[in-house]
Amino acid sequence: MDRGYLKTMAKNQIRGNIGILFAITLIIELISFAAIFVLGWVGPLGSAVNSFITPAFSLSMAIIYLNLAKGVKPRIEDAFSGFNDFWSAFKIYFFIGLFTLLWGLLFIIPGIIKMYSYSMAPYILAENKQMPALEAIRRSKEMMNGHKMDLFELLLSFIGWDLLGVVTFGIAYIWITPYQNATMVNFYNTIKPCEMFDEPEKFNNPEIEI
Repeated sequence: MDRGYLKTMAKNQIRGNIGILFAITLIIELISFAAIFVLGWVGPLGSAVNSFITPAFSLSMAIIYLNLAKGVKPRIEDAFSGFNDFWSAFKIYFFIGLFTLLWGLLFIIPGIIKMYSYSMAPYILAENKQMPALEAIRRSKEMMNGHKMDLFELLLSFIGWDLLGVVTFGIAYIWITPYQNATMVNFYNTIKPCEMFDEPEKFNNPEIEI
């Protein structure tokens, strides 16, 4: 796993797109802020609404950066692209959260390991809209076999950038966040086997295995 190559590709992909990517992120953050604080006066309604819309927005970001890796320029309306598969997005993040919690109840380390195992599921769903959530999670586990340490080392390599974001009071994240997101998509594209999505007969029979 050549981390330097993944990052170099990410820098090339986000070059000239930082403004639009920041605008998309800002729109998503403002809507989430409104859901929590504006609707928050109605008891837990704000947090509940935010919990429902966050998975769809997260899927939107996966779609945006997957397209960016293919040379497709992002658009403002892409911020809402994940809502076309609202329930699929909600289910996949619900199951990831549930399974990670169950493993975390055993010990912290198994929970973290499983979090890495499930991490590619949103990208798989973004490329395979008809795939059930549990099937996307299962395929993420298959994809991440032998690559969990690669992902850990990749994320660890961003610590310096995160520190820069902190000391600049978050301003540097205007560039750092797209850089990290694009690198993650490049990681996904690097480990993704082409044949993984050539088995549609399994789509309707996902195994519940956490």
